Amino acid sequence: MVKKYVGKPAKRIIEFIIGILAPLILLLIWQLAADNGWMNKSVLPSVKKVVETGIKITASGKLPGHLGASFERVLIGFAIGAGLGLILGILMGLSPFLHKFLSSLVNLLRPVPMIAWIPIFILWFGIGEITKVFVIALGSFWPVLLNTISGIKSVDTKLLEVTKVLNKNKITVLTKVILPGAIPSIFTGIRLGIGAAWSCVVAAEMIAATRGVGFMITYARETAKPGEVFVGVIIIGVIGLLIDLVVRRIEKRLLKWNTEPKS
Repeated sequence: MVKKYVGKPAKRIIEFIIGILAPLILLLIWQLAADNGWMNKSVLPSVKKVVETGIKITASGKLPGHLGASFERVLIGFAIGAGLGLILGILMGLSPFLHKFLSSLVNLLRPVPMIAWIPIFILWFGIGEITKVFVIALGSFWPVLLNTISGIKSVDTKLLEVTKVLNKNKITVLTKVILPGAIPSIFTGIRLGIGAAWSCVVAAEMIAATRGVGFMITYARETAKPGEVFVGVIIIGVIGLLIDLVVRRIEKRLLKWNTEPKS
């Protein structure tokens, strides 16, 4: 048991260093490209310029304002999309008839990219908040739906047979066997869904918005402010990474029984 934990902090430090090497090398190449004129500064501003721009628009309240608008849309859209995906996924996973009835419709609509829905939603709802929320909801709906169905269908059949032998009612089987067995897959869907929601809000704001990170990037491009464009792109990536890390940490804590290595 002692040997198992010897060197664990050192291992984490090494893993952290390895993990940040690629971003650091990219930043170094980027700065060298800007300093040596390998790229036009109007196309590729230096790392220093991007950092200065980020500090400036953060201090002015511009960046926090756009981030707040994006987060609000993501929370509302994800709650709607993930909630509907979870409910429909459970129903389709439990009912073979409903699964057969809706599977062709799901397979028809699922491959349509989210960007293709934006013009349709604009025609239906205008360029207001409803359009952006619908795009986010639809983007987060599919991963949660598909992973919920997959999780329910992958529940151990032996456990279901035992519940039949013990004459357990359907509610007990659902809450004590099916849902606990499907939770790891459902969490995977939630992780993918919230990542899709963040991507969708940026795409929606680039086309139809007056605030938000996507709008900030588009407006900066139109007004020839490459520093702000890169700040926006970096912020999107960083927040997407942080969201994924938070969801993973929550998943790890709630599903300790599923993530612990088996002896």
